[in-house]
Order: sequence, then structure tokens, then C-alpha cells
Amino acid sequence: MELSPVCTEGISTDGCIIKSDRAPRKSKVPRDVEVDIEFLHKAVPQLAKVFRIVDKIGEGTFSSVYLGEAQMRDGSRERFALKHLIPTSHPTRIAAELQCLTVAGGRENVMGATYCFRKEDHVVIVMPYMEHQAIVDIISSLTFEEVRLYIYHLLKSLKHIHQFGIIHRDIKPNNFLYNRNSKMYALVDFGLAQGTADTQIELLKDLTRLSKVPRPVFGEKNLNSCLPASSTTKQAAIMTELVKPIKTEDPASRRYSSASRGPVAVRSQSQKPQRILQQGLTCNCYMTDRVCNVCLSRKQQVAPRAGTPGFRAPEVLTKCPNQGTAIDVWSAGVILLSLLSGRYPFFKASDDLIALTQIMTIRGSRETIQAAKSFGKALVCCRELPRQDLRTLCETLRGRRPSPDDEVTPLHGASKDSAQHPKIPDDTPTHRPTDGISKQHEGGVGQTLSNHPENSSSKDASTRLDKQTSEVESSERGWDRVPDEAYNLLDRLLDLNPATRITAAQALQHSLFKDL
Repeated sequence: MELSPVCTEGISTDGCIIKSDRAPRKSKVPRDVEVDIEFLHKAVPQLAKVFRIVDKIGEGTFSSVYLGEAQMRDGSRERFALKHLIPTSHPTRIAAELQCLTVAGGRENVMGATYCFRKEDHVVIVMPYMEHQAIVDIISSLTFEEVRLYIYHLLKSLKHIHQFGIIHRDIKPNNFLYNRNSKMYALVDFGLAQGTADTQIELLKDLTRLSKVPRPVFGEKNLNSCLPASSTTKQAAIMTELVKPIKTEDPASRRYSSASRGPVAVRSQSQKPQRILQQGLTCNCYMTDRVCNVCLSRKQQVAPRAGTPGFRAPEVLTKCPNQGTAIDVWSAGVILLSLLSGRYPFFKASDDLIALTQIMTIRGSRETIQAAKSFGKALVCCRELPRQDLRTLCETLRGRRPSPDDEVTPLHGASKDSAQHPKIPDDTPTHRPTDGISKQHEGGVGQTLSNHPENSSSKDASTRLDKQTSEVESSERGWDRVPDEAYNLLDRLLDLNPATRITAAQALQHSLFKDL
């Protein structure tokens, strides 16, 4: 299969001839990186005629990214990002990614492709290199204005690709590069992209058909799999049970197994049994907290679920077969939630059931169940979880409101009344931006040193000083002046129903961006 544009002799798509600089590397790189670079040179030898590969700057499941330097005809040196796709990638997938980059890329904060090299089953896509900062490294120092601009430009890129009928499917900070100094942004990595029904990218139509083919997913459990017995996640305490019905229609006489199930049960309302069952064995588990053998015997529903855990929309987690550009908008909402709360990643789940429960703790179980019903899914939760106020949640996590833990040692005369302390669910992430783990996982106990009498006085003084310093820094960064419009937009981006969720184009017209 021919891929275009293909560069085999060092001629770029704009006609500017470049040559490689074969001078020895000035900087040391790890031995394993040198081995990878040597392998890439052997796999695609024509790269050496154009680029000097100096480092490996990224690695994922389906590709590795290298930093290359080239000398242009005018004598200037330019850096490029070289994305080496794994040889096992489907040819249609590779061609579709390249087509997305060439058709939609190069404009509106969307990265474009400059060159492409191919040798047998090895393909390297060359893109402009943009220096950027990882969100996890700068989230604690971002100003509200920087967050506002970041989300605005992300929505701008989503509007652009959605106009072409492209569903990115993997929107997350690592795929939306940000150069804080130059205020530059770039949406990258279309390796999981799919097309809408009216997509302008022809090859994405083929990928939509390919996505309907069942395949194993490594590293994650299926919706119908059991939770690990050693799970320490609070959500795992909300359990359902398997039902083993006997030959009777009386639910009260059915026997129950002790197998632990996920916190929520998800079933399609339109599924039918795929095999003939014994007469008298009927399904009575609809809209209950149980899953009977009749339902378990049904053929598993196949639906696209590609994406990164923590950023998947409810319709993806529940295997809704009809998924559109709204899943990218949901992911943008999760990013905004992280930035407003100062917590990244905000959601961190081991499987789809836990991910659904985490969403419920923020958006409410009743609301989630109602939204699932709108796209043909019956979702049952055996404990009602209230909907959280987004401003209260974000300001509490940022330390701008007292948390429940502060009731032990109230600061600045704050009341101990529980009404003054917004209730944050036990399973809501409470870790610092750079910790990577929540307090509930650090030792299983979320208490502070102030709970111990011998440390109380010194801890109180230190806490007051830290709080005063934090308040000054927060005021300088604008976090004491976050408008209601920011949380209104967040609420609309995190609409549980994809049919009513705001689109990227509509979001750009939101009053939060009126001066942009």
C-alpha cells in the first residue's frame, strides 16, 4: 500500500532539499536509547540521509517518538519529531492517521505532517517539533488565565477536526502540547482516531468497520469481569451479586453466589439471548442490582472503547455503539476539571466499572442512570451518590475552602459546623498535583499530624503559615476570582448525555471566552 506524501531521497513536501548532519552527538544518551536509534536507522535507512536522530522523547503502545535534527538549504538547523509506528499496526490505521495529519493538520492548533518515510512495514511520520511542558509539572503554578486560554485553544482544535468528521478518541494533556513561554498549542496523535458517519476522511470509514471486530484489551478488565479481591478502592465497597436462578420464575427462591461484582451493573436494553435456554428460566434482574445467568449468557456487545482511562466518556464506558465527537468534548471537560481543581490525573480507575462509579461521585448516580437510559443502557447502582457542586469541589481541592479534615483544627475562627465544610466523597482524588497517588492510598488512613496531641500546636502554626502563603500565591494567580462562567462551562462539557452535551463550536461561543 502506497502512503503519500512519501519522502525517500530527502525532498520535503514544500520542495526544500535538506541534508543530514552526521557530526557526532554532543550530548550523552542512555545506552538503551542508542540501541533504539540504531535499530530505527537500520529499519528505515533513508532517514540517515536527512536527519541526525539525537534522542528518544516519547514511547507509547503503538509508536515511539524521536527528536531529529536536519540542516536546511539556507543553512539553518531545524528540529523535527519522528514518530515511528510499530510494524504490527494495521496499514489502514497508518494511512488514516497520515491522512488526518495532512488534511486537517497544520492549522488551528492541530499538528501537521511534514514528511513521511516508509521501508517495507516500517513507517516514520515526521512532524515539526514543539518544545512543551507537561501539565503534571506545571499544574500547581498555572494561573487561571493560562487555564482559560489552554481550554479555549483545545476547544478550537476540536472544533476544527470535528468539522472534518474526525473523532480523536484520545484527548488528554499529553496529546495537547503546550509551550508556556510562547503560548503555543498543538493537538497530536491521531493513532486512535475514528470517523463520524459523514466524515471527510475516507480511510476513517474503513476504521469504523474495523472497530466493530472484537479484540482483547490488555491491562484492563471487561465491564463484566470481577474486581480484584485486594482492591483498596472505596468504590469496590458498593457491590452487586451474580444470580444463579433455578427453574422457577420466583425471584425470592433464587440462589445467590458469593462472587463479588463491580459497583454498578450495566446492561443493554435491547440485547437478546444468543442461545436457547431451559424453559421456565426467565430474566428477572432488569433494573435490579443483580445480573442473572440469562443476561450473562448473552453475546457480549462490541463497541469502540479506545482511549485513555480517566478520560473516557460515560457512553464509552457503557459500550454505547453510537459514539460521536461528544466523547472528545467530555475528555476536554475532564481536563478542565483537573486544571480548575489542581488535581492531575483527576480520575484514576483500574477498570470501566470503577471509572463509572468515580463519575457518579461527581455527577450523581441518579443523573448518570438517567443519562445511560437515554442511550439505551440500563445502569444500576445500589447506593445513591449525590451530585457535587463543581465550584465547591474544585475550591475545596485547591484549598480555598476548608475540607472535612480541617474540622479537627479550624483556622482563622472557622466554624466546626459541618455546613461550613462541603462533603467530598471518600473516593474523590485528594492528592497533591505531583504526588500521583491519593491520600487514601498512601497509608490507608487520611488523618493528619494535627490529630496527635503532641504535634498539635506546632502543626497548627505551620498550617496557618502555609495557608497564608498559599492564599497570597492563589490571589496572584487569579484563583480567588474564578468566574461562575468557568464552572458553567465545566458543567456543560461534563454533561452525562452526549445528545445534550455542548459541542466544541458552541463552547467557543461561551461567555467565558467573550473577549477572545
